[in-house]
Amino acid sequence: MSVPADIRAVLRSRAAACGGKMSFRDFSEIALFDPAFGYYRQKRERVGRAAGTDFYTAASLGEVFGRLVANAAQTLLGAEEDLRGYALVEIGSEPGQTHFDALRGRFAEIRAVRLGDALEIPEKAVVFANELFDAQPFHRLVSRAGTWEECGVEEDPREPGAWRETRLDALSSDALEAFAADVPAPAEDGWRLDVPLDAEPLLKKILAGNWRGAAIFPDYGKTVADCLDAYPEGTARAYFRHRQSNALTFAPGEQDLTCHVLWDRLRPIFPACGFSAGTVLRQEAFFMKFAREEIGRIVAGTSPEAARERAVLTELLHPAKMGHAFQVLFGTRPPR
Repeated sequence: MSVPADIRAVLRSRAAACGGKMSFRDFSEIALFDPAFGYYRQKRERVGRAAGTDFYTAASLGEVFGRLVANAAQTLLGAEEDLRGYALVEIGSEPGQTHFDALRGRFAEIRAVRLGDALEIPEKAVVFANELFDAQPFHRLVSRAGTWEECGVEEDPREPGAWRETRLDALSSDALEAFAADVPAPAEDGWRLDVPLDAEPLLKKILAGNWRGAAIFPDYGKTVADCLDAYPEGTARAYFRHRQSNALTFAPGEQDLTCHVLWDRLRPIFPACGFSAGTVLRQEAFFMKFAREEIGRIVAGTSPEAARERAVLTELLHPAKMGHAFQVLFGTRPPR
């Protein structure tokens, strides 16, 4: 069996199997997760502020973020619960991140589930994932004559090896057809809606089973209504070397592709899986409500590290920084 020489051969093969065009969902899946060439499969540092990285997240800010998460987990579970009886399971963590290093001893164990690892959640757990759902493949819809059409991708005949957006003849999946039937298209032609349907079965998989504890998922998202009201170009974008662009088909496998998650699609999954209602709060509000003790310790700190920790706290909570841009989806399934 021959092995494709690069990601272009993989994309051409998928497009050929679909008559020359593929859905944007398939394109983003290959660009992000192809076993040999996908962006998240590359053995390089992607996240952080160092040279050569493409973006940074709250987890890049280190242990202050981890301590806030631990305090929030304790509050959600209740003061009577001992965190040392719970495993902290982080899904989708990047190699080399240290935000939970200071918590060893506060949990029964700290377990990282990275891309390709089996998802095994102990009976009592705090399950955490930072910006996991925005990193999933997504469909693109565009309005035309009051209906939704699907955007696809094809190789540009004027520039072999380059890819361009196109239109598909029909919606590419039953799930997307069901979504489009429930969401009226704007009358204005050309309105784009990015739809990360793959996030939904992933969340169901995480919340399935009999484990009990807390689920905490910081991410960035909007409701469908928000997208239809204020984002005519869609929410998808690419990140490369800390620069954001709309060139989604440029350099597949070399840049991150992402779009806002749809909170109103994810929230109902929590009660359907036996959790408390999935709640979404701005990151600022979530930590101010559930991590007050840790915030108080940082604010009152007098150690040599105190000033640095307060600066990190400001970046995490200030509305002009991460506090408003990011939200937290969370819920609990208490021990019996």
